[in-house]
Amino acid sequence: MIKNIIIGLTILGFSLFATGCSTAHMGWTAVTQQHKLDDGAMPAYDNMFSNVAEYGDAARAMMKEFKVAEDVENEDVADSILALAEEYNMRITGDIKMYTKDDAAPAEVKHARIFSLCSLQIAKVFLNHSRYYGGFMPCRIMLIEYGNGDRFLITMDMTLAIHGGFPLPKEMLELGLSVKKAMEEIPARAANGDF
Repeated sequence: MIKNIIIGLTILGFSLFATGCSTAHMGWTAVTQQHKLDDGAMPAYDNMFSNVAEYGDAARAMMKEFKVAEDVENEDVADSILALAEEYNMRITGDIKMYTKDDAAPAEVKHARIFSLCSLQIAKVFLNHSRYYGGFMPCRIMLIEYGNGDRFLITMDMTLAIHGGFPLPKEMLELGLSVKKAMEEIPARAANGDF
């Protein structure tokens, strides 16, 4: 009989604990208004936070990078970006060679070049929705080379810009996803010299 009472109290304790946790979660959700966010918001924030916790670098957590193949020259990467932009209906709005340092140490940046891309039609839709999207415009791809010869293409991870807040209207979501696709596939392909 004592054994049954202990088992009963244990089950009751777990039930109350589970109910308390569920209630606390619902309360937290109500306070933070998470239920209003896009379904992809929390996984995106969690992914960013995990990246920051692992590397301690907030900028890294907001970017995507693609290693440039050894047999692809910098000018080939540039030509590829320029050609692929058109394929993805993006317009090149800037091409700036930031600097070149021929005597760079192995871990030092030797060469940096920024390509700016934009779809003016899509930009107008997003700016009419929120002027703060202007901070993301134009989209950029940076070609960066180190003294040891390692080269990377860096671009912004647009996941939070699209999914990080309230759900976007259907048309905007489709347009945003098309830009996200372009800004991931262009550097991925250009890193291999694809045209």
